[in-house]
Amino acid sequence: MPAPVSNRGFGPARHAELALLLEVAGTPKPGNVDRTRDLSALHFEQFLAGAVGSSEGLRLAERGASVGEAFETAVEGMSKQGGGNTQFGCLLLLVPLVKAAAEGDLSPEGVTGVAEATTIDDAVSFYRGFEHVDVAVGDPPEDAHDLDVRRGSGAESALRERELTLYDVMELSAERDANAREWTGGFARSFRAAKSILADEGPVTDRVSRAFVDLLTEEPDTLVVTNHGEKVAREVMARAAEVSDREEADALAAEFVAEGINPGTTADIVCAATFIALERGVPL
Repeated sequence: MPAPVSNRGFGPARHAELALLLEVAGTPKPGNVDRTRDLSALHFEQFLAGAVGSSEGLRLAERGASVGEAFETAVEGMSKQGGGNTQFGCLLLLVPLVKAAAEGDLSPEGVTGVAEATTIDDAVSFYRGFEHVDVAVGDPPEDAHDLDVRRGSGAESALRERELTLYDVMELSAERDANAREWTGGFARSFRAAKSILADEGPVTDRVSRAFVDLLTEEPDTLVVTNHGEKVAREVMARAAEVSDREEADALAAEFVAEGINPGTTADIVCAATFIALERGVPL
């Protein structure tokens, strides 16, 4: 067996790009694109192109740019491939993690500090990110239609009038969105999954696949809730909990694709976890 390749020469931005590539290369990840399975409108090579396209924004985060600027730049670059939205949610998690790592504190406390330091301008840039790709989101609360992210830059006046930072926006969304809960909860699931990837054995892509299935059992996937409702999302959790080996995971992957079930938010979190694991020296 060849010796593991050291990844210690990579900085946070390159680790983030690598995490995007490893996440989509992990297989099987039930309901998601992986290296052996495409969805009808999203293909493996589009995720590869999206990862490469996001690199400029990730480098901005590493160099100390604001979270909003780095995120919007990454999303714009990611959107240049033909599939549309491949990794919007991944980038939402990766950008503050890259910034925290570049500042020397990749920890729940460190990334919380980055998140809490975001500004109104960061929130405006986040909303502009929705103009680059079509992102599946649920309806906003009754009292916040002026903050619907689908308005893109059209929501800028409401954000400024309410003096909402990007962290504030995440707080408003945390009850309904798993990625927003990561932002407001110290990226707890991302760090926990990173520990499982580090403690696991075998190729990183296999570790990513197993971490994905484990995460899928923990709570309803936001994208599944948005597209299919809470009941189906909980059925997805129960079905994932029955998986005991790779063969069963592969069978479930085929079933989810056939049923149009795509737990994309869980993929976002495993991507963030993969980045943390890379920063902490998981062997390649």
